[in-house]
Amino acid sequence: MVLLLLPIVVMLLFWLATTPPILPSYGRVVAAWQPSESWLYDRNGQLLDSQRVNFHARRLAWVPLGQIASPLVETVVASEDKRFRDHGGVDWLAIASAVKARFSGERSRGASTISMQVAAFLAPGLAAPGTRSWFDKVRQMRTARALEARWSKDQILEAYLNLAGFRGEAQGIGAAALGLFGKTPATLTGDEARLVAALLPDPAAAPAAVAARACHTRPDDCARLRDMANAMLGSQRQLALDPGLAPHLSVKLLTQPGMRVATTLDRGIQAMATAALRRQLLGLGSARARDGAVVVVDNESGDVLAYVGGVGGGSTAASVDGADAYRQAGSTLKPFLYGMVMERGYLTPASILDDSPVQLDTASGLYVPQNYDHVFKGPVSVRSALAGSLNVPAVRTLVIGGTEAFRDRLWDTGYRGLTEDGQYYGFSLALGSAEVTLLEQAAAYRSFALGGRWSPLRLRASDPRIAPRRVLSEQASWLVGSILSDPLARSGTFGLDSALKLPFWAAVKTGTSKAMRDNWCVGWSERYTVAVWIGNLEGDSMKAVSGTSGAAPVWRDVMMALHAHAPGRAPPMPAGIETRPIRFAGGLESPRQEYFLKGTGQAVQMAAPAAARRPRITNPVSGSVYALDPDIPIDRQRLGFAVTGEVTGHRLVLDRRDLGDAENAPMVLAGPGVHRLALVDPSGRVVDQSRFTVR
Repeated sequence: MVLLLLPIVVMLLFWLATTPPILPSYGRVVAAWQPSESWLYDRNGQLLDSQRVNFHARRLAWVPLGQIASPLVETVVASEDKRFRDHGGVDWLAIASAVKARFSGERSRGASTISMQVAAFLAPGLAAPGTRSWFDKVRQMRTARALEARWSKDQILEAYLNLAGFRGEAQGIGAAALGLFGKTPATLTGDEARLVAALLPDPAAAPAAVAARACHTRPDDCARLRDMANAMLGSQRQLALDPGLAPHLSVKLLTQPGMRVATTLDRGIQAMATAALRRQLLGLGSARARDGAVVVVDNESGDVLAYVGGVGGGSTAASVDGADAYRQAGSTLKPFLYGMVMERGYLTPASILDDSPVQLDTASGLYVPQNYDHVFKGPVSVRSALAGSLNVPAVRTLVIGGTEAFRDRLWDTGYRGLTEDGQYYGFSLALGSAEVTLLEQAAAYRSFALGGRWSPLRLRASDPRIAPRRVLSEQASWLVGSILSDPLARSGTFGLDSALKLPFWAAVKTGTSKAMRDNWCVGWSERYTVAVWIGNLEGDSMKAVSGTSGAAPVWRDVMMALHAHAPGRAPPMPAGIETRPIRFAGGLESPRQEYFLKGTGQAVQMAAPAAARRPRITNPVSGSVYALDPDIPIDRQRLGFAVTGEVTGHRLVLDRRDLGDAENAPMVLAGPGVHRLALVDPSGRVVDQSRFTVR
């Protein structure tokens, strides 16, 4: 009796031991599928770029069976499980054939069905496909039958093609088709399908082995299949169908596997801006400038239409996002300074500023600003000073407006890199010593287009629309736009036919940072704001790149393309602005029509008389270095000392040697060494001084 019960007990125990695990439903498997990629789309649903986020395996989106080429489906079934449509998860004929082959010593194809392999994919506790253990095989068989009871044949086949491993790290037919052929699964040809199917038994097989396996289904064309296998497995393809148009924004926004982010970008504008930047960098050459970035914004909505963080090429820091990297602003901050002082009525576009050497006492010593071309133009109007980007008048304007107030105004206008107080930046803030990003620049300049109202830019379609807030009066904003759109006002610095001149209305400002590390061009039209940066992301100086030869040509190309069918129009003059003809005493500038805040207009403009100016030394500028030339007679290498302001009764003292009346502008031969020139008032008090060196 015991002997009769023992086999039953053993079979029962074996049956219990091989109980199939609980499998997830088809819907749960599809829902849980997590691609290794994420995708970035433009405002119209067009693919811009993708980003790999998960590096465990290379997976793309789950591919429905209906989106897989019929030849591939048929070939996989024929080669892997030819009775797939007929059995219930276990191919008993194949098992019988395998048993017979085992005892006879013949080679067997194997008896693992597609359902059994899918069961192994879904249940980690099961043995992987290809295992020779009978115990594991029985578990797989029972699990496959359980799977067939809950899933349809098409669902099982679809899961198999998505879960199977192919060449290298590619998992699923989507990754395999793109990685091997650069195609989607739906577009695979018959021969391509045979080669892909031939990879399933051994994804790491050599090309010859893959071709030989594929030849079983197409023996009359083995030579071509061998050539295709060598080409397919010997090439490296980017595992993406996207055009790679926004790689830096992809890194910024795509942070989780499987994300599908809809942006505000326009694929056409993004491609155009990328091409314009690439063309300019190729023209400059990597020896002059290696990197650049472009941001295009729709003024009305605040949507970013183009976000080009770089184009690679000769870059040595191609992965750095140039559109969101903090760089020194240069002269691009000047419009906000002049806007602030004009808003307060301290200056008008016709006010005269002195473009002559100036020394300002600071906590770290004397601050001596210089113009870009190291040339001083004397008295100039605010319009000429801002349009021509003159440095010394800007510093004088900052003295009027105050560094703390200007720093706060920049912060209100979205420049979040200014984390210190005004005293920290000092007078150099007028010349853009603070660090800003191109994205901040675009948002800030857009505020001029909105009449002095600022709001954050939108990058995602889901970003909230925040109502703009007032940061500058509409009148002052319009005056800044009037100046920056005036080609005559900037002609003294940039000429009459520079890259800044467009055949329609647009306002624009360039900027170059210290030591030629950054070149900016930011401007706006009625509809768009375009910001461009050119430089070297590693921080080294550019070579032979000026304000109009670096970023400006890209700005011009982008603006021209944006307005190809609708030229920009000048904004209407707001209430609170008056216009009147003006002239300048002494012919400082040509007569013209000028704009003023109501109540501030003056028909005649003149420079302050000398008596109204503080007595000071204008030459030599403190910090100057002079070199004696051995080829020039020594008595002809005298320095001319010059002063300005009401200096009656004042004297010049060089190294404690009285040179006489300051009004006489003496010519002095100073020997090698460091010298101190002092301007002394009648009471003996030093009112100004200059230190210079002779070598």
